[in-house]
Amino acid sequence: MEPLRVLELYSGIGGMHYALQASGIPAEIVAAVDVNTVANEVYKHNFHTTPMWSKTIEGISLKEFNKLSFDMILMSPPCQPFTRIGRQGDVSDPRTQSFLYILDILPRLAKLPKYLLLENVKGFETSSARDELIQTLEKCGFTYQEFLLSPTCLTIPNSRLRYFLMARLQIEPFPFHVPGKILTDFPNQDQMDSEMPRHSAGLMEDSFTREPDAGSDSNGGHLQKRDFLFKLETEQELERKQQQDNDLSLQMLRNFLQEDGEGLSNYLLPAKYLLRYALLLDIVTPSCRRSTCFTKGYGHYIEGTGSVLQTAEDIQLESVFKSFESLSEEEKIMKLSLLKLRYFTPREIANLHGFPLEFGFPDKVTTKQQYRLLGNSLNIHVVAKLISLLVA
Repeated sequence: MEPLRVLELYSGIGGMHYALQASGIPAEIVAAVDVNTVANEVYKHNFHTTPMWSKTIEGISLKEFNKLSFDMILMSPPCQPFTRIGRQGDVSDPRTQSFLYILDILPRLAKLPKYLLLENVKGFETSSARDELIQTLEKCGFTYQEFLLSPTCLTIPNSRLRYFLMARLQIEPFPFHVPGKILTDFPNQDQMDSEMPRHSAGLMEDSFTREPDAGSDSNGGHLQKRDFLFKLETEQELERKQQQDNDLSLQMLRNFLQEDGEGLSNYLLPAKYLLRYALLLDIVTPSCRRSTCFTKGYGHYIEGTGSVLQTAEDIQLESVFKSFESLSEEEKIMKLSLLKLRYFTPREIANLHGFPLEFGFPDKVTTKQQYRLLGNSLNIHVVAKLISLLVA
């Protein structure tokens, strides 16, 4: 087939570009568009020859869009208007305006693209922005399918549940098309012939990414202090984590880690963080088959931003946290230090996201900026498989 001409909107650090390459579909990026100057520096560092448009999407005229004559749009619009922890401003949030501009431009293009793929956070599927997207696609004659997928669907031990929509400009539906349904796993041949695919662990990620609140159980009922085993974890929570670690369909985290001696001591958690957040940390070991979603605040904020790695695998967590509250601060720090807890490095998070080994950051990009950019990125393996399904 002739190489597809692809327009990459909200290009970030190039996750969509790498996914396109990994899909094996012959294609070229005719323009990558983003306003984040640091992300653009990273993009240019890795893709020297791709045309980079450092401008707002609203600043691109219909005439400029038409000149690009693209066959595919790949995009990850800003997720902040739709996140559960945000204000959920949806279409009233100023950060949604560029996406609404795209929806306004799309029907007026001289040549409609053949393919479209969008990624966003869980929550987008219930938004007014999604409804406007669907109305525009139907108006233009696209067939579409929605997904909620996590990398765990592809044996990757990282929970990162995301919304995806693929659309194709043709009358025939996808072989796996399920009208009005959001698929929660990749389709296989059996699923293509059935009404609804099997349930995926990925969709359950909501309960996998947070420690339980100290005052309620998973059903919202009140918990007495004695119901916690250790580290503010209930018996049910501990059992759930053990089940994940026993799921042999998932890889071990050690497959994604850097070798010891690569400056990893720089990522050890400071004593003040250990003392303050010890009971809230999601702690994993290299032999674990799970990790929580890494957000843009990782390495800067502690609670709810991602798992931390226990490098002393011979130490049992329970032995450290039993009777923890009765210890002095000095004793707590001494016991916690036995675990040798550290952050995952940016390279390790990039590995979990599927970035190839040749991907790198310019020297001037700080570690904090690397965490922020990776937290805003996507899983390349998931998107690559979706692109393959879209164009197949």
